[in-house]
Amino acid sequence: QLQLVESGGGLVQPGGSLRLSCEPSGFTLDYYGLGWFRQAPGKEREGVAFISSSGDKVEYADSVKGRFTISRDNAENVMYLQMDSLQPEDTAVYYCAAGSPAGALSENYYSYWGQGTQVTVST
Repeated sequence: QLQLVESGGGLVQPGGSLRLSCEPSGFTLDYYGLGWFRQAPGKEREGVAFISSSGDKVEYADSVKGRFTISRDNAENVMYLQMDSLQPEDTAVYYCAAGSPAGALSENYYSYWGQGTQVTVST
């Protein structure tokens, strides 16, 4: 199965920022809706943000609204998640995924997944 590759994770203090990127392996992103998901230790994977294939529609989990921004550059074949005002509860492995052009945050819409990148928010 074709995959996506995340990068940009790391350790950051509360209130800090990180920008995650997502690039495909073996395909072009422009036909796909894209999403970011995360899984914290001991918790289920949850949807974080979604962007439609054209970039004209975005959705965010309530927990990250106003702090995270999803974007994509189809010409460069890359997607980003800008994370500001990070909190300890944002600590998780973050995954990007590609699926339905006009999908949602549900994992059922996604066919291609990245391997995940660790984000740790701690003092």
